[in-house]
Amino acid sequence: MKNIERKLHKVDATDKAIGRIATNIALILRGKNKPEYQPHLDLGDIVEVANISKASFTGKKLDQKQYHHYSGYIGGLKTRNMGEIFSKNPGDVLYRAVREMLPNTKLRNGMLKRLIIK
Repeated sequence: MKNIERKLHKVDATDKAIGRIATNIALILRGKNKPEYQPHLDLGDIVEVANISKASFTGKKLDQKQYHHYSGYIGGLKTRNMGEIFSKNPGDVLYRAVREMLPNTKLRNGMLKRLIIK
């Protein structure tokens, strides 16, 4: 395979919606913005996101949107609001959104390693 030249894209999240930022990041990480894009190759670039704690949310998402985690045991379903997660680690909300927008293949972990959230 030829050498892949990866560029650094810087994104400022101040006063922008998380979902809008995540779609753009997913496209860049996947490499769909390049003319040589192929679905079975990881040709994406590096993305660095700044000021994630200043991102905005529409509606009552911080109170109403819930994230679920299942341990595998009976009664092991844990639920947390987006507001709780955003207050502890603002970058985790963006990371989860981008992760779900990328394809669930062997290439996804490599793409997520190129996402830098500050």
